[in-house]
Amino acid sequence: MSDRLEAILADAVPRVCPAAVALIAVDGSVVAAAAAGELVRYAGAEGGLAADRPPVGHDSIFDLASISKLFTTVVLLSLAEEGRLDLDEPVSGRIAAADRSITPRRLLTHTAGLPAGRRIGDELPGPLTPATAERLAGARMAAMLSTPVAHPAGGPYLYSDVGMVMAGRLAELAGGASLDVLVRDRITSVLGLPDTGYRPQPALLERIAATEFKPERPGPGCVRGEVHDETAYALGGVAGHAGVFATAADLLAFGEALRLGGEGVLRPESVAEMTRDQGVAGAPFRHGLGVRIGDPGIAGPLADAYGHSGFTGTSLVVDPARRLTMVLLTNAVHPVRGRDGVRELRGAVAELAARLAGHLPARETRPA
Repeated sequence: MSDRLEAILADAVPRVCPAAVALIAVDGSVVAAAAAGELVRYAGAEGGLAADRPPVGHDSIFDLASISKLFTTVVLLSLAEEGRLDLDEPVSGRIAAADRSITPRRLLTHTAGLPAGRRIGDELPGPLTPATAERLAGARMAAMLSTPVAHPAGGPYLYSDVGMVMAGRLAELAGGASLDVLVRDRITSVLGLPDTGYRPQPALLERIAATEFKPERPGPGCVRGEVHDETAYALGGVAGHAGVFATAADLLAFGEALRLGGEGVLRPESVAEMTRDQGVAGAPFRHGLGVRIGDPGIAGPLADAYGHSGFTGTSLVVDPARRLTMVLLTNAVHPVRGRDGVRELRGAVAELAARLAGHLPARETRPA
């Protein structure tokens, strides 16, 4: 069935995104895989073609953007399993600047009342040079953690990167290590995900998809090999809401671990709580802990699937009832953000996945 998936990606590249990789697995076996496009297509924001345009491959690495939130969530839940934190305790016990109404559960359901975002790099400007990195990133993190509550705690839903930055810092304080180390030790090393993590090494650069042209960043051309998200970049590249890079195969293995009940990363009861509808009011989908349930923007007809999307054009969808896991990685923000068609591409891949799992009649599926 890979030919159908290849046709979907071919229709989207480069119109929707310069590069895309997709995997669909049923019962743990990959039933469709496709890759299309170029890791670097454009030289800058004007749309001129780059001199060197390497092709995408199945082993290409993408900036996951907000799918990183799922890694933060799993780390926090693993710490809760060990009794290092309680999901319903005020985080102010560890983060003194935080409002007492904020709990880990509210952070993971985006009901802590925190604002959607904060451009901390603009508020506290300056380059993260080797001489200033620790001090400046620390000052920026302290400012993020002191962000005042702007809406009623406990609901309604307000998607908040600020909240997930706080969740990542809470994990560090409870786990006694930096978030990148916690993700490595508690997820990627356990599952054997060699190409997943924060701040990819320079040796991996030739396999990494480019993202947006950002003239304020050092170096020529579009961003490649460093996090696209402005806030994560200002915090040094490691944050609870963004910053993880991965291949499609690694992300599929992570999704499969959740589908199968934790696979040594989490206990089955923790996965069950993570993927349970938490009764969040005001969201356009049901919400678990860190995961969206039945989000039509990424799951299409898979009404009971859970997962998350990323601003760079990525998505992970898991449907345990259909024994299905689906990954779509793109760099739709290359060379600029605001492209049309990403939602339709996600929906087309989800519809094909549903058919391959035997729950929709076969018909032609192409993005609108």
